[in-house]
Amino acid sequence: MPFLYFPEDKSEYVSAAFSFLFFGILMVLTFRWIKRHSKKQELETKELEERILRERREAQKKQHPQN
Repeated sequence: MPFLYFPEDKSEYVSAAFSFLFFGILMVLTFRWIKRHSKKQELETKELEERILRERREAQKKQHPQN
């Protein structure tokens, strides 16, 4: 299998390990940032939804005051 390369000098693995570690940490930080940003957007959407529903109820009360 010519596409597999296993170096005789094992010090060549060090640079691969560093890059793997770097991108692994970067992946975790990106994932956490996306989760935090998503949670913030979820809260903003929920507040907007509550405001819209409240305004609709108030508009219905103004149209039908006996209810």
